[in-house]
Amino acid sequence: MLTRRQALALETAPNSEFQTLSARAAQLRDRQWGKTLTYSRKVFVPLTNMCRDDCGYCTFVQKPGSEAARVMRPEEVMAVVREGERLGCKEVLFSLGEKPELRYPEAREALAALGHNSMIDYLAEMCARVLDESSLLPHVNAGTLSDADVARLKPVSVSMGMMLENVSRRLLQRGEAHFACPDKVPVQRLRTLERAGRQGVPFTTGILIGIGETWAERVDSLQAINDLHRRYGHIQEVIVQNFRAKPGTAMAGSPEPSLDDMVRTLVLARLLLDPSISLQAPPNLAERFAAYIDAGINDWGGISPVTIDHINPERAWPQIASLRQATARCGFGLEERLAVYPRYLRQAPEQFFTPSIASRLSGIARADGLALQQCL
Repeated sequence: MLTRRQALALETAPNSEFQTLSARAAQLRDRQWGKTLTYSRKVFVPLTNMCRDDCGYCTFVQKPGSEAARVMRPEEVMAVVREGERLGCKEVLFSLGEKPELRYPEAREALAALGHNSMIDYLAEMCARVLDESSLLPHVNAGTLSDADVARLKPVSVSMGMMLENVSRRLLQRGEAHFACPDKVPVQRLRTLERAGRQGVPFTTGILIGIGETWAERVDSLQAINDLHRRYGHIQEVIVQNFRAKPGTAMAGSPEPSLDDMVRTLVLARLLLDPSISLQAPPNLAERFAAYIDAGINDWGGISPVTIDHINPERAWPQIASLRQATARCGFGLEERLAVYPRYLRQAPEQFFTPSIASRLSGIARADGLALQQCL
């Protein structure tokens, strides 16, 4: 594990020293995770693309008045779920803008027409319906959550997630990436991670690099995640996601992280985080498979045979067969996992799952906790 001083020095470490650290990261990964990388076969359901935040890099969010702004209806959600089930998916990832009903009357009206007054209540209803009407398990990315929100969602989901992105309050200033984003206040996002830990929810989080943060702020963000995991043991994976400039956004002209920057950050994460935390890099945002594997990742994240990446719609998912071939060329196997990582099934599942969720998991998990059937 790196000290803070070593973590800060990694940014500018000469190549010879960095190669040593990179090899250490890969060895640490191999000891903890073996020579197999994983992915989750899932469908993505953007329950709403309205949001009260205005991030400087986001094209997912649509404001009322735009033809694309919407709240998905139940029949639309279930059509995606059924198609995913037909194609062997085991996870439904619900993604949604944060609390649009607090900003837009149009969002409140859409929810009222569906019999709800908050997106969390509607999300909980749809998660329950997925459990009742399909074999898939919901994973929810609903942004910042209160204690009551976590308690409401835990019985109807197998895991939850929210990108921390960065703990820097500086990014909330005018002209920075998180200006006018009330839900990107770092303390609120850290409280959500802690609430999930207290209530025993397997949780996915991560950092977004290249949005104006400093290297020290990346170190601080990863350390904050690790500190919470050491307290509660609930951070199942950390994603290192690279910023992609998109036309029409405030950051359309901002430089994207270089491959060296991304690789150094992955090595930093692997050496700074507890080895039990899975390290993921999205395969569709930069197809540098060998470089990422060499830096110590062990997971490619969610890949869908049905739906696009709604956050980065311009970047197609790799075909699973192609990803398996690329992974094999690096000397690794590729296995399908579930929305929750194996150790949560092996270690005190009653702490992390309701009896009904645990029963569903046992029916689709192998003895080692990975997905029972491998879908090619």
